[in-house]
Amino acid sequence: MANIKSAKKRIKVINKKTLRNKMIKSQVKTATKKVLAAINAGDKDAAAAAYKAAASVIDSAYSKGVYHQNTVARKKSSLAKLINKI
Repeated sequence: MANIKSAKKRIKVINKKTLRNKMIKSQVKTATKKVLAAINAGDKDAAAAAYKAAASVIDSAYSKGVYHQNTVARKKSSLAKLINKI
């Protein structure tokens, strides 16, 4: 455990940021699962609508600094590729 006051504060700040990042990553995973569920059902219109929402969530995660730009591009392109296969 930290003894220095600034180190104690950094622990609090890191815990807050970790919780925030977990929440955002969970939102991305949920949105991705919705797209995959629509793809597995074979419904291209629902998959496209879910993809639009998922892309928005993924982009907001990038803008908040949770994901790197290449990770975001990879996630979005892999979903788009799966939708186009339907």
